[in-house]
Amino acid sequence: MPNLLEQLKTLSTVVADTGDLDAIRRFAPQDATTNPSLILKAVQSGQYDALLKEILGAARDHNGTLEEAIDEACDRLVVAMGTLILNHVPGRVSTEVNARLSFDTEASIAKARRLVALYEEAGVSRDRILIKLAATWEGVRACEVLEREGIECNLTLIFSFAQARACAEAGAFLISPFVGRILDWYRKANPETDYSPAQEPGVLQVRDIYRYFRHHQYPTVVMGASFRNSGEILALAGCDRLTISPALLEELAHTEGRVVAVLEDHGEREARPAPITEAEFRWQLNEDAMATEKLAEGIRGFEADQLKLEALLRERLRSAV
Repeated sequence: MPNLLEQLKTLSTVVADTGDLDAIRRFAPQDATTNPSLILKAVQSGQYDALLKEILGAARDHNGTLEEAIDEACDRLVVAMGTLILNHVPGRVSTEVNARLSFDTEASIAKARRLVALYEEAGVSRDRILIKLAATWEGVRACEVLEREGIECNLTLIFSFAQARACAEAGAFLISPFVGRILDWYRKANPETDYSPAQEPGVLQVRDIYRYFRHHQYPTVVMGASFRNSGEILALAGCDRLTISPALLEELAHTEGRVVAVLEDHGEREARPAPITEAEFRWQLNEDAMATEKLAEGIRGFEADQLKLEALLRERLRSAV
C-alpha cells in the first residue's frame, strides 16, 4: 500500500514548508514556501554559506549606507534562495514581503515589484513566484494591485473568515490559513478541552473557507498551513494545497494507512455577496480575539526573525571591512 504522503499527493498539491534543500529533494513537493523564520533557519544551517558570501560581497560595493546595503542584501538573499529552491520543485516558490511593511500598501507594492524584478534578472519568470503578504487590510489592497499587474500573491497569516473573504474578493491567487497557530490559541484559552484533529478550530475554519470559495466560485487557492500534527493534515485531505514541514512530511512518508478525501467540490453554487468593506473587515477582525491576537503575533514574530537576519548580515559586513 502507498504511504500516507503518496496518497495525499493524489488528493491535494503538497508544498514543502521549508528552505532546506535536502528535505525538498527528498520529498519531491510541487511547490515550496518560505518566510523570514524559515530563511533565518536556513541561513543559520550553513547550507547557503557560499551564496551568502557572494551576496555580501556585492553588498559591500553598494553605493549607499550600511542599512541600505543590508536591505539590498536581504532582498537578493531571499531571491537567490528562492531561485535555488526552484531548481528542485516543478512549481512555484513563495517569497515574503518584509513583515514591517504589513500596514503600508504602497511600500508593500514597491517591495513586491523589486523582488519580482530581481527574480526576472535571475532568469525566473513571474509565473513561478508567489509574493507573500500578511493579510492585513493594507496587504489585501496591495495584493489587489499586484494581481492586476500579473504578480500573483500568497496572502498569509490567515486566522479569520473576514481575512479569507477579503483576499478572495481582491483576486488573491492563494491564501494560507494557519491551522496550528489557531489550535495554539484555543488550547491556551481552553486547557481542559481535548481537540481531535478533525474537530480542531483551525481545521474547521479551513473547511468553511474552502466550501465558501467553491460555492461562490472564487478561484483563490486554499492552502492549509502551520500544522502541528499529521492528523490535521489528513483531516484536510482534498484541500487545494497543503504546505507541510519536513518533520511531518517524514512522518507521512513512513506511515501506512488509508487517506480519504475530506474536502470535495460537490457543485453547490451561490451568488456572491457585495464585497466586504474596510469598516466591516476591521470590525469583524476586532470581534475575533483569536484572529486579532494571532495576526499581530505572527507579524511581530516574522519581524523579529527579519531583525535577526539583518543583524547577522550587518555583523558579517562589518567584520569584512
